[in-house]
Amino acid sequence: MVNLNDIRSNCRPSEPGRGVHWAWIILCVCFFNLLINYAARNGYSLIFPEMIRTLGFGRTDGGTIYNAYLFVYILCSPVAGFFADRFGTRRIIIICLAVLGLGLALMGTVHTVGAACMSYAVAGIGASGMWTPVLALVQRWFTPMRRGMALGILSSGFGLGFALMGALFPWIAKYWTWRGAWFLLAGAAIIMLLVNLVLLRENPESCGTVPWGGGGQPVGNLSEGTGADSENLKAHVFANRIFWIVGASYFAISYAVYGITTFMVDFARLQAGLSFEKASFLASIHGVCQIIGVLSMMPLSDVFGRKRMITISNLCIALALAGILIAGTSWQILYVLIGVIGLFFGVTFVLYGACAGDYFPRRHIGTVIGAWTPFYGLGAILAHWITGMICDSTGSYELAFFLNMIMAVAGLLLICLVPALKEKTERHKT
Repeated sequence: MVNLNDIRSNCRPSEPGRGVHWAWIILCVCFFNLLINYAARNGYSLIFPEMIRTLGFGRTDGGTIYNAYLFVYILCSPVAGFFADRFGTRRIIIICLAVLGLGLALMGTVHTVGAACMSYAVAGIGASGMWTPVLALVQRWFTPMRRGMALGILSSGFGLGFALMGALFPWIAKYWTWRGAWFLLAGAAIIMLLVNLVLLRENPESCGTVPWGGGGQPVGNLSEGTGADSENLKAHVFANRIFWIVGASYFAISYAVYGITTFMVDFARLQAGLSFEKASFLASIHGVCQIIGVLSMMPLSDVFGRKRMITISNLCIALALAGILIAGTSWQILYVLIGVIGLFFGVTFVLYGACAGDYFPRRHIGTVIGAWTPFYGLGAILAHWITGMICDSTGSYELAFFLNMIMAVAGLLLICLVPALKEKTERHKT
């Protein structure tokens, strides 16, 4: 019989022959945390067309519900990041899983726009602990030379969650209605709460081991931060121009990708004339391509740098959005272009988050990622409101998608202003 105390205490297999390093257990648990969280977040684009059809909501209402989630998410994420650094990531993740499960269960009971906004806002509070603390925790368990690989594996979780929702939701909607999807997600969140209680650990030092990955430190050792360089949060984070440039770029690309991703199923049905099944399949394409993107590009970012990979990603998103404007009503072309956006959608947020570990002291990773979240959230909120209002007033997504393309170009230009890590390091050393 398995002794849970033995499981909880045996997290030291860092020497050869001692078994699996606990970093991989942490990565596996966090993978499923993200899978559930992002199935609930990105799966909204699948569920809300059925909600507005059966409850009589408008598309602007659909955007408002999502924005209620995002509004509390961006307010709580900096707090979650700070609390994770202050009180421990494990504690914050477990509490937030409980709140997430409650919010998703409430979503299955709503009948009015106000109730939906309140319920999804509760889920947003819980979701604040499913990104910033999770990303910070995984970065602490892997050496800087292996962070890209680890974060790539981790982030395939939200692509897989979206893909599974795209495949399963038509079946769920047929037999259980859209309410069943929310209850299923809530149950999964509670199951993961129990798994986290048993297996999650705060850091390698608490287990008497070291981060997995071996080798030396990255150039300049910026990500670790020692002595006076890591003491002053204001001076070394908020007074750093890189923090604000990356944040502005994050805002712009978030607007671009959420403006298309949230409304792509409705666009496919409204303007491309696709059936419900064909339109829903866009989510599966998007999700599968997310997995391919994070698994391939995050390891490449360890070699070529986060800035270069973000630049390539933002450029490809802008080109794909331009393609949808030109030929998006062809379902074959739409499938291909949504696949391209999916390929870079998942990797976008991980690459931006990984910049925290590259350019800022290790002890402030959670705080930096959390402080960047309002940039991301504001971009997504504006995209939902503006896209929904434009479509309701014009009956078309063309102008809204054009604005998305412009924002993708802005995100590309801004990230070009960030120095590559090697350049930043050489200045730091001098």
